[in-house]
Amino acid sequence: MYKLSEKGERIQEMFDSIAPRYDFLNRLLSLGIDRRWRRFAVRQIKYSEPGRILDVATGTGDVAMEIAAQTPAAVNIVGVDFSREMVELGKDKIRNSSYAGRITMEVAPCEAIPFPDESFDSVTIAFGIRNVVDREQGLREMQRVLKPGGRVVILEFSTPRSQLFKSLYYFYFLRVLPVIGGLFSRFSAYKYLPDSVLEFPSREDFKALMAAAGFGSLAHYDLTGGIATVYVGDK
Repeated sequence: MYKLSEKGERIQEMFDSIAPRYDFLNRLLSLGIDRRWRRFAVRQIKYSEPGRILDVATGTGDVAMEIAAQTPAAVNIVGVDFSREMVELGKDKIRNSSYAGRITMEVAPCEAIPFPDESFDSVTIAFGIRNVVDREQGLREMQRVLKPGGRVVILEFSTPRSQLFKSLYYFYFLRVLPVIGGLFSRFSAYKYLPDSVLEFPSREDFKALMAAAGFGSLAHYDLTGGIATVYVGDK
């Protein structure tokens, strides 16, 4: 059984606490753009038929459901997340969807994925890798469970490259977003969000971490002026 660090336990508790309003605030705070980002990320996956795809840090299952929407019925999806509250909400959402027979969800951290080596065609993680305390171990685990030739697709917040856009974005991200988040949920959680994004490695530094974990054919795609970035790597 993997033991989360003290920091990991604090992050886990934070996500448990914001789970009931998580989907609503994602839509509100991103003005709905997060849906487009997820669709683009999912379009980068590789799969066979029949196939299996793993979504790490699945939250309430938004990416898992997008994968189901973009793939044939012969492809099954597994979602894992270290927040039990998120997973339980996700199970309810999936149970009431047309994808109930194709998606399963489990509680597990990225650093200890509970599946054998070479189990999946692709692994995805959206807005989750920056919350993984032992990021190197998390990347190694995702590489371990991929089949040879399989693909990892990582969607994460980034820093815009344009100085003008960056200034406007930072004002919203650092000043406005935590206040709105605090009105509907927990202020400290939505203060943590921009802080964690600012601490995340640069695009090139993160791709170097991916390479060290065993991924090749690395590429990244900036979305919406660099607010978000999709990283792709093959095993």
